[in-house]
Amino acid sequence: MTTSAGEILIGLYTEDCPETTGNFLKLVDDGFYNGLHFHRVIKDFMIQGGCPRGDGTGNGPRTLPAEFNSKKHLRGVLSMARSASPDSASCQFFVMHGVATHLGNKYTAFGKLVSGLSVVDAIIETPRDGRDKPNTRQSIFKASVIITD
Repeated sequence: MTTSAGEILIGLYTEDCPETTGNFLKLVDDGFYNGLHFHRVIKDFMIQGGCPRGDGTGNGPRTLPAEFNSKKHLRGVLSMARSASPDSASCQFFVMHGVATHLGNKYTAFGKLVSGLSVVDAIIETPRDGRDKPNTRQSIFKASVIITD
């Protein structure tokens, strides 16, 4: 993923959550994430992106069943954002900046950064408004698949 703050390389947990990772790869392949941005950043917690409306209220072409697993929400873990319903994840995702043990078995952790934690750190340091939206747009220029198995 090429962002305004640098490159992020993600490894996916394809065996633990095949529907979630399949959806993410399809969205990447379709160019869905290109031009979107990280609309919510909270230091020591996470950065959230993938909303087509740019405000956290948009969805993609499909919703997903929850695929909760034993993966912990540790620094660098990629997880699906959702509404109050466990089966409402669609296209929005977040990357953990800190540790959030309370998210375990409540959100689908579907990958982890292989590299790019410094990018997450840079995005986190962006000044933000009272709703945690960065004052300067933190863009996702392009998301692409490099290797799949």
